[in-house]
Amino acid sequence: QVQLVESGGGLVQAGGSLRLSCAASGRTLNIDAMGWFRQAPGKEREFVAAISWNGASIYYAGSVKGRFTISRDNAKNTVYLQMNSLKPEDTAVYYCAADRSGNIQFVAVLYDYWGQGTQVTVSS
Repeated sequence: QVQLVESGGGLVQAGGSLRLSCAASGRTLNIDAMGWFRQAPGKEREFVAAISWNGASIYYAGSVKGRFTISRDNAKNTVYLQMNSLKPEDTAVYYCAADRSGNIQFVAVLYDYWGQGTQVTVSS
């Protein structure tokens, strides 16, 4: 099994920045692509960003492109999400996910492992 633990969430004013981290433990050799999703109250979980195992392939949702940056450090089994120019509409619980298939996934149900989530609140 793989365990994912997110950290770095919090309350920030609009225009500010946060850096989320997701540390993986357990059978980390099973992990290939990793992604970030978010879920706001009353809304479905939505794709934010994903990165391949070697970092060569990276994808972003249109709503965050140019503001968020996903990266990973395989030596530390950690994936990051640097969030800049935050907006109130970025407020959500942010989840880290890991995939075993070797493919970048954009749909939440296709990921194999999930963290517990970290709250990000952006005030106007």
